[in-house]
Amino acid sequence: MKTRDRREFVRIVGASVVVAGLAARATTVFGQAAKKLKPSATDVLLVIDVQNCFVPGGTLPVKEGDAIVPLINRIAKGFVHVVLTQDWHTPGHASFASTYPGKKPFETMSLAYGTQVLWPDHCVQGTPDAELVQGLTIPHAELIIRKGYRKLIDSYSAFYEADGKTPTGLVGYLRERGLKQVFLVGLATDFCVAWSALDARKAGFTAYVIEDATRGIDADGSLAKAWKDMLGAGVKRIQSSDLDV
Repeated sequence: MKTRDRREFVRIVGASVVVAGLAARATTVFGQAAKKLKPSATDVLLVIDVQNCFVPGGTLPVKEGDAIVPLINRIAKGFVHVVLTQDWHTPGHASFASTYPGKKPFETMSLAYGTQVLWPDHCVQGTPDAELVQGLTIPHAELIIRKGYRKLIDSYSAFYEADGKTPTGLVGYLRERGLKQVFLVGLATDFCVAWSALDARKAGFTAYVIEDATRGIDADGSLAKAWKDMLGAGVKRIQSSDLDV
């Protein structure tokens, strides 16, 4: 083989090796990107407000709220640690429109901690409306956090009341147990799920919202705003198919 031909051969072979290497590297990168998330011993599934009041037939129903229950049950089996939340309001709660003469549900008013959406009476303590949906089957759940039981303040988030500073105790519980990543499902995406995800990030936890295991109210663009806020805060948006459960 002539010297020039040998050089050309080496150049072509070398280029082929580089291309092959890049292809292999790309395959590895894409393979990693496609790799499913396997819940670990430091992960927790946070099931937000899957209660009778928030499914069809309840006092504040979320469209298709009941449709996510079988999926949540399936996802929960893949997690060692599961925490549930319940809205747990007093009669005459500050967030109820009925508390204020002349006010109607979904109007807003200013309270001591900021603007409050006024809701229909819902999830009143001790009523069937406040009970967890009967089909929710997570026998290994380790904790139920009740929120919204302070009469003068609403509570969307599993971590803090609506003033953003009164704790529910969940931050301390997760830290004490060495849990670092929070995966959120439940109702409603644009209110209690979103506020919980944002507060999880504020407290220093990694947060994933499993979108197809949530449903939103979407009042006046609230769903799009919630996703914008969550993604801006570093919340990760995934589907149940992204999980190895």
